[in-house]
Amino acid sequence: MTIDEELNLLESHLRRLKIEYEIYFSNPQKKPPNDLEWKVVSLLRKFSDGGGGMKLSHRFRYNEMAQRYAIYSDLWRKKGRIREEGYRRPQDALLSVQGVREEEHEHGHKVYGVAHQDGPFAIDWADPKSEHDKVEKLFSALSEAKKKAGENLSGSLASFNSFVQKKTAEIKKQYKCERVEYSVDIADGKVKLTARAKT
Repeated sequence: MTIDEELNLLESHLRRLKIEYEIYFSNPQKKPPNDLEWKVVSLLRKFSDGGGGMKLSHRFRYNEMAQRYAIYSDLWRKKGRIREEGYRRPQDALLSVQGVREEEHEHGHKVYGVAHQDGPFAIDWADPKSEHDKVEKLFSALSEAKKKAGENLSGSLASFNSFVQKKTAEIKKQYKCERVEYSVDIADGKVKLTARAKT
């Protein structure tokens, strides 16, 4: 196989790998495309030293694909870490939920029901359906925090209400807890909405 043919194969694999990862992150049942990624990495390593009779045009093309893979790989690693933290649905990522932890492993500040200038806004409930005023407070705190951080909040109060109902039910089932705490904080200039199981 010529260098051009191998670079064509690398480009084809890389394009397919991007699609496979998109499918993987949108489907909880899918497994990561490790075999295909191994093929991509193997080809990248083969040409990494610039040997094997590579011309300047080959080197330029290889560098472009290597940089593209590096960007993709970093993104996939971050998304994979988010996936492992326990939330799966696209709207979770959309709302920047940072993960779920049981309360005994959580240390630090607790501010319940009020927005605090120097700390996070935190609120908890047993059932968001019967405590709609708390959901509104959380939504307002999230909107205000995103406004301060220069971010846009996607979705309406109704969609957010639906989201927290589903999320609360999931966490209560998974951790067998009575209540779920949500907190809004700004860290490193980014808004974090964190969901925690409470006993």
